[in-house]
Amino acid sequence: MKFNPVVHFEIYVDDMERARAFYQMLFNITLEAMPAPAPGLEMEMWFFPMDKENGMSYYGAGGSLIKTSGYTAGRGGTLVYFGCDDCAVLAERAAANGGSIHQPKMSIGQYGFCAVVHDSEGNLIGLHSMN
Repeated sequence: MKFNPVVHFEIYVDDMERARAFYQMLFNITLEAMPAPAPGLEMEMWFFPMDKENGMSYYGAGGSLIKTSGYTAGRGGTLVYFGCDDCAVLAERAAANGGSIHQPKMSIGQYGFCAVVHDSEGNLIGLHSMN
């Protein structure tokens, strides 16, 4: 395979307003509302910034926060890592905005550094930086 096969992720939330505020503050971005993909489907989705012309995100896979029946926030089997300039700074920002630090910044050798935090909904997310 000649490309990264990850094309989309969804982070399930219980309180969309709280989760939106958390991620917008954490990454200093604006999430964009996405209408439900099918009529009658009760779902609220807010997408991370994407290049709509090419259907690709600015850096890496596209993704969204999603609130829908049948899926709840919290611990699961998948951990999404977000790239950043310094994962220690974002871990502290997460803790200051309704989340908590699960694993502080640690070296992963030549691959840089990582930290793992709980978001405002209890989901674990990873943070990766080269510094």
